Formats: sequence, C-alpha cells, structure tokens
Amino acid sequence: MLLKIDARNRIGEHVAMRAMFEARKRVFIDLLKWDIPALDGRFEVDQFDGGDAVYLILMDPECRHLASARLLPTTRPGILNSLYQELCEDGAPAGDRIFEITRFCLSPDLRAADRKVCRDTLVTALAQFALDEGIETYTGVAELPWLRQILSFGWDCALLGRPLAVGKTTLGALRIDIREDTIAALERAGIWPAEGPFIPARRAA
Repeated sequence: MLLKIDARNRIGEHVAMRAMFEARKRVFIDLLKWDIPALDGRFEVDQFDGGDAVYLILMDPECRHLASARLLPTTRPGILNSLYQELCEDGAPAGDRIFEITRFCLSPDLRAADRKVCRDTLVTALAQFALDEGIETYTGVAELPWLRQILSFGWDCALLGRPLAVGKTTLGALRIDIREDTIAALERAGIWPAEGPFIPARRAA
C-alpha cells in the first residue's frame, strides 16, 4: 500500500506518519548515528517536516512502515539550499517544478531481498509521482555509498558538484531529471516497477 500524504490528508494518516517518524529514528539515529535530535526519544522529526512537505510511504496491511521518502519544494528552505549549498558548483536548483528528495528510509526489519524490492518500488513511485504532478527535476543530498546507487539506477541523474567531506562522511548533491521515458529506463536498469500493493516477507521476531 503506497500512501501519498501532504497537508490536505496528513491528519487523517497519523498512523502512517508516526510509523514513518519511528522508522526514521531507528535508521538515521540508531543505525547511521546521525547527530540529530529524536522527539520524545522515539521519532525523527526536523524543521522541514512542515505543511509544505509531501510524503510517499509504503506500508504493509498491518500499517507497518516499509519505506518512505519526503519531498520538499525548492522554492522554500530545504536541506540542500539551507545546509549544503557548498555541494553545488552553480547553486542549488530551484523552481516550482523542482523538488528535493529527503529522508529516503527503508525499514531495518526488512530482509535483504525485500529491502531491494521496497527500494525499487519507492524509486519507481517517485518517478511516477513526478510525472503525475508535473515535477521535472528532483534534487538531493546523499552519503557516498547511497549516492553511487542513485547514479546507477538508469535515470537521467548527475552530480551538482564534487562530493565533499562533511564531518565523518562524504556527501554529494545531485539532480534527477524526470522524463516520459524515465520509468522505462529504471526498468531497463533492473529497478522493480511500483505496480499495485507489495507485501514482502518480514524478518521473524
């Protein structure tokens, strides 16, 4: 079950939102050790989780989080244009048809094979959402291992500048241009298409 959540339906999807914020805390704070605060010790929520944010959340039938991503309009403050401008040689791209992908999160409870399918489903959903909503370009910031994966997905993707050491990691900024043939390009690269509900096997408790 793929949910598309924005300011219009956010209150009604509070279960999915809580599950996503809990998963983000487990992934970004507990596993990746990002130096960011946790709300009530359980949720990863930052200053960009406001009314302008759009979320794509993949859930199982029991309303457990599988994967999610947050989209931010580049006409407003975001992670790239507020915190990491130095990663862009010519400034962070901005415009009404440009959105930033942030907080791409996969549940740590997924098995390896299911992680790939959930990842590919969410990537394809991001491309389809852009086509449906008239989004022409995505931007993003990623650590080097994830950055290399994104560049290999088969879509029209390029670095915005040279990756730089930031603290204990190396970060790079990128842009992804979405065209009518983007989903076909993803499929040719082996990315699983987001067609209908996906229910993966989960790790035994």
